[in-house]
Amino acid sequence: MAVHGIHHVTAVTAHVGQNLEFYTNVLGLRLVKKSVNQDDTSAYHLFYADAVGSPGTDMTFFDWPMAGEEQPGLATVGLTTFRVPGESLDAWEARLKEAGCGPVRDLDEADRHRITFADPEGQRLALVDDSGLANDAKAWDKVVPSSQAIRGILGVHLDSARPDMTRRVLTELLGFEDVDGVRFTTGSDNTFGEVVVRDPIGRGIARPGAGGVHHVAFRVKDDQSLLEHKDKIESLGFRTSGYIDRFYFHSLYFREPGGILFELATDGPGFASDEDPATLGEKLALPPFLEGQRAQIEANLKPLPTLKVK
Repeated sequence: MAVHGIHHVTAVTAHVGQNLEFYTNVLGLRLVKKSVNQDDTSAYHLFYADAVGSPGTDMTFFDWPMAGEEQPGLATVGLTTFRVPGESLDAWEARLKEAGCGPVRDLDEADRHRITFADPEGQRLALVDDSGLANDAKAWDKVVPSSQAIRGILGVHLDSARPDMTRRVLTELLGFEDVDGVRFTTGSDNTFGEVVVRDPIGRGIARPGAGGVHHVAFRVKDDQSLLEHKDKIESLGFRTSGYIDRFYFHSLYFREPGGILFELATDGPGFASDEDPATLGEKLALPPFLEGQRAQIEANLKPLPTLKVK
């Protein structure tokens, strides 16, 4: 029983308009869901993904304007890596330079060609050549040509405070394969996910905030798989959130021993559950259990700037 890739990465922004502009008009992702944080309905929750909001493609953000800047350190996600066609890296380097993102070319832990950079709030990101890796994403080509477009999330780097314990969670609880003690992979016939865990070098615990990651979610097929994981995780003494219905997917949260918040999330029902696929993200979407509060929720939200595709 193994997870089969990254489901999503959720981070924090203090400048939601700037965030919206960057992830759509610079990175070329589609805003597939404009909703609210279901545990804090005063905050937007924006989901950027591929053309149809496929699981494994979305980078999501909580809009917390009063959040201070994240102080990097341990017990957090240190890097989120997106997948792109290898032949597109030169074009991406030029695009990111023009946007002032400070792109750096190098090789990743698997000797794949990569560009590392940061978003306007310092969120640490990378684009990697995903040639030959299984993928079920559907590229969004309204901003970046499909031959260059981001094709989902390849993986994350975990800056664990207890890396040996984090490695055990990945392999013994979540079913990742230990490639070399640093890289851990999982997947299926049409999915692939990778986690990198390195030993810490003289760093304190991170202070969460804008420009940092809140949690990483891993893909499970359905409710049966989610509940099986729940039983296994709790049987080993971990406290979990229990089963949570997020409407667009179903979830389970727990904090692994290295201090990082993990989520398991089902592949469905999906973002088209309450919107036409052609108009995803254009209106504020609320799950049914919040719909009765719509007037109050909308009154407490500042309007987002009008999204203009360049």
